[in-house]
Amino acid sequence: MAVTRFLSQFTLFNTKYSNLYSLSLLAILCTTFYFIGIWQHSLGPIPNSSTSAVAGVLSPAPCYSLKTTQLDFMPHHLPPDPYATTAPPPQFPPCDPSLSEYTPCEDARRSLKFDRDMLIYRQRHCPEKNELLKCRVPAPYGYKVPFRWPKSREFAWFANAPHKELAVEKKNQNWIKVEGERFRFPGGGTMFPRGADAYIDDIDKLINLKDGSIRTAIDTGCGVASWGAYLFSRNITAVSFAPRDTHVSQVQFALERGVPALIGVLASIRLPYPSRAFDMAHCSRCLIPWGTYDGIYLIEVDRILRPGGYWILSGPPINWQKHWRGWNRTAYDLKQEQSQIETLAKTLCWKKVVQKGDLAIWQKPTNHIHCKASRKVFKHPRFCHSQNPDMAWYTKLDKCLTPLPEVSDIKEVAGGQLPKWPERLNAIPPRISSGSLTGITENTFVENTELWKKRVEYYKKIDHQLAETGRYRNLLDMNAYLGGFASALANDPLWVMNLVPVEADQINTLGVIYERGLIGTYQDWCEAMSTYPRTYDFIHADSIFSLYKDRCGMEDILLEMDRILRPEGSVIIRDDVDALFKIKKIIDAMQWEGRIVDHEKGPLEREKILYAVKQYWTASPLTPKQDQ
Repeated sequence: MAVTRFLSQFTLFNTKYSNLYSLSLLAILCTTFYFIGIWQHSLGPIPNSSTSAVAGVLSPAPCYSLKTTQLDFMPHHLPPDPYATTAPPPQFPPCDPSLSEYTPCEDARRSLKFDRDMLIYRQRHCPEKNELLKCRVPAPYGYKVPFRWPKSREFAWFANAPHKELAVEKKNQNWIKVEGERFRFPGGGTMFPRGADAYIDDIDKLINLKDGSIRTAIDTGCGVASWGAYLFSRNITAVSFAPRDTHVSQVQFALERGVPALIGVLASIRLPYPSRAFDMAHCSRCLIPWGTYDGIYLIEVDRILRPGGYWILSGPPINWQKHWRGWNRTAYDLKQEQSQIETLAKTLCWKKVVQKGDLAIWQKPTNHIHCKASRKVFKHPRFCHSQNPDMAWYTKLDKCLTPLPEVSDIKEVAGGQLPKWPERLNAIPPRISSGSLTGITENTFVENTELWKKRVEYYKKIDHQLAETGRYRNLLDMNAYLGGFASALANDPLWVMNLVPVEADQINTLGVIYERGLIGTYQDWCEAMSTYPRTYDFIHADSIFSLYKDRCGMEDILLEMDRILRPEGSVIIRDDVDALFKIKKIIDAMQWEGRIVDHEKGPLEREKILYAVKQYWTASPLTPKQDQ
């Protein structure tokens, strides 16, 4: 036992010392080679020899010449990446100050290329794509935010529309007066020297303007739109129009006053409204030759009048026995003109309600049962058969009579009886209840109305100026659909021009908007609108840029919005988030301040809302040479 223990201890002792010897020998060898290396380095470089392995291993090199190999992890089997390209930011400089009242589709120089027959040269003639301006139309120097309604009905700033022509030409007719820095609108007109209010009172004595049965009206050849301005107090909304002619800025003055108006003329194409739109049409010395061209202009008025609607005429030739000397026309000529109008009205099956003093009023029938029978007596105008009566965008006038929807009883109102205002606003429109609009049901209408009430409530949280009563007066909805946006604002002291894009004509909803007692027109947003610059305080654009994707340039639509929006006016655009990011880059270059906010349902919706404000800026003051 003891011998065994001794042998194991001896073996362990030998093993420990053996390891120690090995480590000591290794240390001695390392030290020796280290000193050999130092000695060789001190002798200088030794010639390298490919045949000497030792020389190759020990060949010294200066520290600064040593190279470090970098590992390359790039996939060299792929083609090189293209050079990165950064698109330059868009540039939209101010236009020349001479273009401060530029209306692209009613440009006087362009109009001279067109026929003067039937006033074709005064119709819309828009610039070609290569003629579109890529600049921002400036406000005139000294431009001011307009007076608030109802003060704006009587006053406007001279700097906003610096033209005295009407104040000179119509000096004795109380259209407009210049008083220092302001225009004053006394409410007069050629045929109502006592003022528009007194004139409307005269009409009210002949037909009822108070019971809500008359809600929408159209004023042809409107002057400065005093008739429409004073109808607001009777809950009647009138669309006024006049051409851009020698009476400079008629429509511009109307919009400065806060009254709905468009540049337009009865010429060779239909007015941009659906059939059966207006409860009342008005002409006060509007200089339209009603009896010429086989009565084509009065036939167009018949198309846009609703069943039972009224046509009011004052001025030549009405009451010619009293006025013919002042009108510088012969009594015979005026008598013949009135005879022409009377005959034409009969062929349209209109009934003359009354003629008293300077006013004459006709009424369209509520249906065409008797009128169709009368074609045995009146061969002309014949009834139209082919054209869609609501198609009214560059649609040629026709000399045929637009037929009313069929009825089964002589007492029935063609197209459906409309409730009186204000019930009319939210009642189911007859065009929907009859099923004439594919895919739009009564439930669709009710849901859409409720939806827009919620959306407008949300808008007022985004845009505090929209929530401020009276801050905005003239509003524009670029894609109105059923008029839900306008209906949600109906109790505010403002009006909305509801536009239905012609690209959406497979579901033409403008007739529904008029049946609700709202107003609007057709529009192609690849073209300019028939209005002066700076005529709207607020613009609403729902899915416009998605609708016009690949049709025309986004920047062209935004520049048109900039043209018609007032300085310090607001815009709300709702669209897909990708479209809004592109829009945001463009409006930044247009000097709008904007931000993108979440959909009213929350951040998970792809549709977002862009809220923006156009900053105040004007043209520089004109030098005396420029002003000439």
